[in-house]
Amino acid sequence: MGRMEAKFTITRWDETTVDETAPKIGRVAVDKQYSGSMEGTSTAELTTCQPAEAQAGYVATERFTGVLDGRTGSFVFQHGGVVGAAGAERFGHVVPGSGTGELAGISGAVRMAHELIELDYRLD
Repeated sequence: MGRMEAKFTITRWDETTVDETAPKIGRVAVDKQYSGSMEGTSTAELTTCQPAEAQAGYVATERFTGVLDGRTGSFVFQHGGVVGAAGAERFGHVVPGSGTGELAGISGAVRMAHELIELDYRLD
C-alpha cells in the first residue's frame, strides 16, 4: 500500500443555501488544483451544515483527474468531517471501481485537512 500527501488550492467555491431552517444546510461546488504526489484537478460537491461559529460538518464526493505517483487517470473519493468542542474528526474513502486509465483498481482511505490531502492507497 502506498501513502502520499499532496497540497491543493481551491480555485472555485460556489455556495448556495439548500435549507434556511436553523442550522442552515448548504451545497457547495468546489474546484481544486493539486500539486505534489497528486498533480491535477478535481471537482467536488459538498453538503454543509454550520450550527455555530466553531461547529460544522460536511460530506463530499470528489473526482480527481491527473497523475498520482506517476500514473495517469481519474478516481472518485468521498470524504467528510465534523468540527466541535472535542476537536475535528475526518474520514474518507476511494469509491471502489471508480478508477480509470492507469488508476483503474485504486482503493484506499482519504483524509482531508486545510489545503492538504493524505491518501493511503492500493493499486491492483
